[in-house]
Amino acid sequence: MTRQMTAAAPRGLTFLKTAIALQTLTLFFQAVTAGMLLTSSHGYLMHDVGSKVMYAAAMLYVLATILAWRPGGGSPRPILYATGFLLLASAQVALGIAHVPSFHVPLGVVMFALSTLALVQALSPRLPLRPAARS
Repeated sequence: MTRQMTAAAPRGLTFLKTAIALQTLTLFFQAVTAGMLLTSSHGYLMHDVGSKVMYAAAMLYVLATILAWRPGGGSPRPILYATGFLLLASAQVALGIAHVPSFHVPLGVVMFALSTLALVQALSPRLPLRPAARS
């Protein structure tokens, strides 16, 4: 492995962790502003703007998985997960625009849970694949 590849891998992983954290935070913000829809006149505007930021964060997550995968040539599975999440975000936006809260709200909860799980997985230290040799 060259020096350039070893330096690129941690930066790609840092970007990936940042992208997942941003996505999770925007989903939490969406949950908060959804509650504000019930009590405040500003809730709609904040939820609307937040939806655009959340969608951009989902696109950034896809980009981050591609950039993290590219240098090391590992499994493309995270790219598939991120793309699936972007599809869920697309459905979420469409359901919100169509004013279908019976599907929009539960899907938002599922998306927040999935994003939180992805964040926990990305932040957890990797366990060794095999035990260390005893001396």
